[in-house]
Amino acid sequence: MHAAVILLVFMCLMPTTHADHHHHQQPCHLPNVTGLMTVMDLQDPVKALGGFTYDSTGNKLRFRSNENFPNASRHLDLLMFFEEGIFYEINSKNQSCEKKKLHYNHHALRIPEDAQFLATMNLGNPSIVGEGLEFSMWEGSVADNTGKYVISVTKGCLPVSILYYRKSTTVIFSFMNLESGIKNPEVLEVPSFCGGLSVEETSNGTVNSFLDLFM
Repeated sequence: MHAAVILLVFMCLMPTTHADHHHHQQPCHLPNVTGLMTVMDLQDPVKALGGFTYDSTGNKLRFRSNENFPNASRHLDLLMFFEEGIFYEINSKNQSCEKKKLHYNHHALRIPEDAQFLATMNLGNPSIVGEGLEFSMWEGSVADNTGKYVISVTKGCLPVSILYYRKSTTVIFSFMNLESGIKNPEVLEVPSFCGGLSVEETSNGTVNSFLDLFM
């Protein structure tokens, strides 16, 4: 798995190799989507693995770790409302949750409007039906200017991966088994046992963002 991570990092940092460049590209808008998300870095092969549901219209996301994969270092159940700037950490077993402030609304399921187009690339052999995947790559700075990102999406704007790199670490989000649409919209609703909560105070020096929650 380490070799796969290193290969993906190399691909993202060397986007011009075998690339078809186009100028004046505009970022696409990801559709509603469900699927599987994995989070890795170069020190910790699997930080998190689980299912996600993303509502692109409401810009909200639910991620729940797969409890059948015990090797992940982080086990999370997150409900994130990016437009409102809040998120919930949910514990369904204990019927409890915490409501907190999101300091930045950047996340892996939306290409920022100021992202810069890098290239269009192909994995596999695009001349044979079913043997290739064409995707575009975009880059930019994370919201707090502490690092950079490179995001890859298919022609239909489904997410493939996003790589964040800072001075101290590199984190890769990968997406698999994707399906357009939302099968269970209730997973994007605040659980009844979380209703009426106040937003918790954020301690000094703590930054709550999509990326930092998986660090």
